[in-house]
This record gives sequence, structure tokens and C-alpha cells, in this order.
Amino acid sequence: MAKFSVIGKPYPRVDAREKVTGAAKYAADYALPDMLWCKLVRSPYPHAKILNIDTSQALKLPGVKAIVTGKDFGGWSWGWMPATHDETPLAVSKTRYMYEAVAGVAAIDEETAEEACDLVKVEYEELPGVFDPEEAMKDGAPKVHDYVKNNISVEYHWNFGDVEKAFAASDIVREDRFATSRATKGYTEPPATLAYYDPTGYITVFASKQSPYFHYRHLSACFKLPLSRIRVVQPFIGGGFGGTKNDSLAGDFCAVLLSKITGKPVKYVETMEEELTTSRRRHNMIIYSKMGAKKDGTLTAIHHRIIADGGGYTAVGPLSLYLAGFATTLPYKLPNFKYDGYRVFTNNPMGAAMRGHGITHSRFAAEIQMAMIAEELGIDPVDMRLRNAIDNPDPGEIYETINKVTLKTCGLKEAIHKVAEDSLWKDRDKMPKKEGNISWGVGLSGTSYLGGARQMGHQSCAAIVRLCEDGTLNLITGATDCGQGSDTVLCMIAAEELGVNLDNVSIKRVDTAYTPVDPGSYGSRVTILAGQATQKAAREVKKQLFAAAAKNWHVTPEEVDIREGKAYVISDPDKTMTFAQLARVACYSGTGAVIIGNGYSSYGVEPLDLTNGVGNGGTSYSFTAHTAKVGVDMETGQIRVTDFTIASDCGRLLSPLIAEGQIEGGAIQGLGQTIYEDFIMDHGKTLNPNFVDYKMPLSMDIPEIKLIDIETDDPDGPFGAKEASEGSIVSTPPAVVDAIHSATGIWFKELPVTPEKFVKALKEKSAHK
Repeated sequence: MAKFSVIGKPYPRVDAREKVTGAAKYAADYALPDMLWCKLVRSPYPHAKILNIDTSQALKLPGVKAIVTGKDFGGWSWGWMPATHDETPLAVSKTRYMYEAVAGVAAIDEETAEEACDLVKVEYEELPGVFDPEEAMKDGAPKVHDYVKNNISVEYHWNFGDVEKAFAASDIVREDRFATSRATKGYTEPPATLAYYDPTGYITVFASKQSPYFHYRHLSACFKLPLSRIRVVQPFIGGGFGGTKNDSLAGDFCAVLLSKITGKPVKYVETMEEELTTSRRRHNMIIYSKMGAKKDGTLTAIHHRIIADGGGYTAVGPLSLYLAGFATTLPYKLPNFKYDGYRVFTNNPMGAAMRGHGITHSRFAAEIQMAMIAEELGIDPVDMRLRNAIDNPDPGEIYETINKVTLKTCGLKEAIHKVAEDSLWKDRDKMPKKEGNISWGVGLSGTSYLGGARQMGHQSCAAIVRLCEDGTLNLITGATDCGQGSDTVLCMIAAEELGVNLDNVSIKRVDTAYTPVDPGSYGSRVTILAGQATQKAAREVKKQLFAAAAKNWHVTPEEVDIREGKAYVISDPDKTMTFAQLARVACYSGTGAVIIGNGYSSYGVEPLDLTNGVGNGGTSYSFTAHTAKVGVDMETGQIRVTDFTIASDCGRLLSPLIAEGQIEGGAIQGLGQTIYEDFIMDHGKTLNPNFVDYKMPLSMDIPEIKLIDIETDDPDGPFGAKEASEGSIVSTPPAVVDAIHSATGIWFKELPVTPEKFVKALKEKSAHK
């Protein structure tokens, strides 16, 4: 077991003081002199032609400085990849979802801008809409976009092995339809931006973006400026989780264009109602799953046909659909797999990335169907999973799935053993099955998620470590901490590598004018890839320090080491100096030196293959076994989750305090989407656009959580780390739904499992007796 001075210790977050004292500034907190406010005019129709926009009355309102419409952006559009650039900053010829923005207003204050929006007169021709993705795929359905057939924005068809032959040879084959809900991120800080297009042709924005370099590229392309003239300053981020804060929005572009027109800074802050009615949300998916197995529970084949509601535009949808398919061959051995995936345009708000991106849907379906088969075969659910679970490869060995996903570590079997030995599962038969109206049950799941996730194009992270003469260090990276604590972990990596205390290292906030380009924060990639870059940069600094110390002591650099703030000669511990002394020696020797280290991450794996579904979606994979205890009121259908036990293989936990908080947070987010959260829709309109009617777990709904760490020391992560957080949002839904079945005997295949759905299912069950 390696000994560490900083890694593995429960340090508080490096930004904790600023956050708890209120000193942290978020995008909406920024202001500039003579600033204007931007508000958006939004369509009242989910699908309509725009016949005319009359801004004359609004421009006459005192305090209104400028108004822009879609035509003012010159036909520019953007999307996740070139073939899917189908979204414009403002709708031009027609609107494709309700409340899509059609104009942007700049005024001296927020109230005046809102009043002006009401004075903008838009003439529409309402068009028939389509709101169900399966209906949208039919011939003759209303067309959301003309450039695709049957409203299919992207589709994948993969076939590994021979599923039909495997099904024919199976002892049991199940076919079921599963469905997941639309869900939102639930952050308390809505999207916001403050933009200034200065007269010399430079754009500066303060924006709530968890991937600011995406936005930097979008602004460069939209306004036809070199990247060197785009500056995105990243404030503190009040939660991200993907979607809206991983992309650019209408208000972002309008604020910049309005600033260019007026010569003044322009601020845009989305209301929470706007966020909840128009934002990029988690895709709702329909999963038709066919699964085969032998009598002993060995899986033989899976065929998934997935239909995802993409809403009005493509956005990052191709990646969501890819992830829903590629990860189905994890975490269980699967010799045959077929995938038909369709992301479909509808006149609903857009589906996009959200924590657990894509994999939450398909793993929920596969895990519950596997539990159904175990029940039919009379096989213990733990035995079923252990029989199929991928083994942990021996050091230096690699396990390869049928679609060539490669694993170097896999702690799933150990995680399953740990939760099975825990009292929550082991003593489940000893607890009362019923107390009054409450029926109790315990459920189990075993799932996986990727770390170091990739998109298309540029994916490398970089870091710079600069040594100050007093022995303190600046860490500069383009990676974003959007609340997950990655800034702290990166500082810990640098401190451990250089042998100093954590408080010696300070990290600078992302500013695209000064920090190295970085893909951003998504897919549990920051600790792994920006961490790898930080480790390399710190090693470069250490190499220079070793050389300076060796010269001072007349030894070779290989004879020098630094630990716990002291440099010393390994063979002669009497030769020692503090890190601060060594810094002065290194920086002031001769005519002086500037000590800087640079590092960048490298994947070392093949390019992402969306078309064929072959290969890795990330650098490594986490594994989670999860048990849940629930109580169900058999009269009202109210579901109460009281306990979780979660065993997570996250490689080595660099910061146990942060990792455990992330695992718990992911589990609670997953709990919300299992029994509470869903947007109620009516012909494209969101009927519950507030946190009163959109139900999320409150503090009193959080179960007791017991965490068990499974350490596998992955060779591709810094100090052996893998992802920690998204795994638990994937494992929670199947564990809770399995527990509901344990309590009631009813299998639920559609999320969320609400009291209304339960009472209906209970009546149907009684009617069939």
C-alpha cells in the first residue's frame, strides 16, 4: 500500500471559505458600469411559422436601447457536430418548442426590458405539433425539421455476436417496455451571463458555464472573431450537471450582440420559470428490452431498441444516444448484444446531457429485467449478479467486452459481496414485512459508469504549475469546478506530487484569455484527465527542483526527494532544507530561474466511434453495488426510502470527504428521478415549472446512507483514481424499484414510481387475481 501525505486525507474544499462567507461571486452577481439588461421574447406556440416581428412600439418605450431578432445573426447555427448544426441563437422562420426565444431586448433595467418584450408584436401561423417520439417517427407526422426523415435526428444500429441465435438457444427470454422520465438538474443558480463587446472587437463574458471553452468557440464562430479575441471568465458555478450549463443559450448570444449594437455591457439572467420550461433536460427514453438467459442465470443476449425524445433540436443528443447503447455490455459479461437507437425530434423542449448521461436509462432497464429473470428462474439475486459480473483483471491484464470496451480494473464482484454481507441485505428476512399499511422491502442493483468521458474533437486537458520564490505554488488549468470539488482534488494532486502541504497550492479560476484550453466538466473526466495533466506539470517542477537541490548538495538528482515540506538526500537525511528554502535556492541561483511545469493529458485509446459503437467511451469505469430499503403505504401508494448501502469501486479515493459527498449526492439525485421527478407535459407545455409542483427530495426524504469503498487502484487515473459520483445516480433507480417490488410484488417499468402509478398498479393486480 502506497503511503501518501495529502492524498486520502479529509481536507476541506479549497473554496469553502469563500462559499460559506458569501464572498464567492456567481455569474448573476457580476455588474459593470452603465450596464443594460436583456430579456427575451418567447413564442406561445410549440410549433409555428414566424410571419412577421414588429419591434416599433417596443423601441419607443423609454429606456429601451436595442432589439435583435433571429435574422440579425446572419444565418449562423450551431450543434454538437457539423452534421447537426440545426439550432440558431433565435428562431428565424419557425419555432420548434414552446417558449423558444424569437427576439432579445436590451433596456436600462430588468423591468423595462420585460415591459418591452410585451410590446414586441409577433405574427405567427400555428402549425400542428408532435409530442410523442413514437408518433413522431410515423409517416405523415408533422415535420419538426425538413432535413431529416421521420423526425429521426440521429440513429445507431449495432450488432455484436449473434443475438437471434443466442435467443433461440436460451432457456428463458423476456421482452419488456421500460420508460424513463424527463428530469431537470435542480440547481439553485439559473443560467446567467454578463457580456461586453468592446469597440476594438474583443468579447468578454462572465458566464455560468461548466464547460466555458465550448461557449468560447461558439462565440468565436457566431461573431466571426478569432478565438484570441474571445474571453470567457468563469465565476463560481452554482451546480451544473450538464444540459443548459454545458452549452450556449439564446440569452448568451443576445447579450453579446446587444452589447455590440449599444456599446454597453449587457446582462442576462434566466428566471427559474424560464429554466424549467425551456432548458435542456434529461432525455425521456423508451427502452424495448429483450434479454435471454440460461437456466442457471447466465446471460446470453440483450437487444435494446431505444427511442429518445430529443425535443426541438439535436444539441448533444448523438452522444446521449451513443452512451445509452455502448455501456450495456457493462458491468456483466454479455456475449451477444444488438442495439437500435433513435433520437427523435418532437415539439418538446430539448433533451440533452445530464448527470449519468444516457447510461441511467439503459442500465435501469437491463438491471430490472435481469432481476425479473432471476425471480422467474428462482435464482437468488446476489447469485444471479455474481454469476454474470465481470471479474477484476489481474494486474497488467485487460478484460474486453464484445464491443471492445476495455477494463483494467473492476471491483463489481467485491462490491456485490460487501453489500450482500451488510446487515441491510443480510437481515432483510428478519425485518417485519408489514407494519400496519406499510409494506417493507429491500432491493439490489449492480451497475457501472465511465470516467474520463470523451466527446468529439479536442479532448486534451492541460495544467501549468508555477513555483513562487517563497515556496508557494500556483496551479493554472482550464478545467472547471462546477461544484463537484475538483479544484480541491487537483490541488491535492499537485501537493502530493511535490511533497508539500495543501495550503501551499492555490488554483486560479478559469479565464479563457489566460488558462489553457480544456474540454470542460462532464462525464466524470476532470479528476482523471485534468488530474493527469496536473500530475505531469507538478513532476516537471519537481524535476527542476531536484536538479537545483542536487547541485547545492553535490549529488545526483536521483538522490533527492521531497516529502511533507522538506527536501533531503535519500542516503544522507542530515542534508535537508525546507521546501521554501529549496524554492529560493532554485529561483535565485546564478542569474535566477523561473520554475514552471507544463502537463497535458493523453487518452491512449482509439477515437470515439459513434457509428459502430466499438471501443471505449472513456479511460476507465467505476462499478457500484447498491441496496435500498423502502416502505410502501399500501393504501396511499406513498413510498418512503429509509436506507441505502452503497459499495463503490472508484479506484483510489483521492479525497474521501469529497468523493463520499458526491456519491451521496448522486444517489439522492437518482432517488428523486425514481420516485418524485417528472415534467408534466401537455402538447409541449410544461405544467409544473416550479419547485413546488416539480417534486424533488427534501432534507427529510434523504435515507440513512452507508458507504463502502472498494479500492482497485486503476493504472490510468492519477494515483489510481476513477470516477466518483455518477455511478450512484445510475445505481439508485434499479435498487429502489427492486425494493418496491420486494415490498409489494409489483414490478414497475416506468419512472418515476409515483403514488398515483402505484395505486393504479395495485388495482390492476387485484383485478387479475
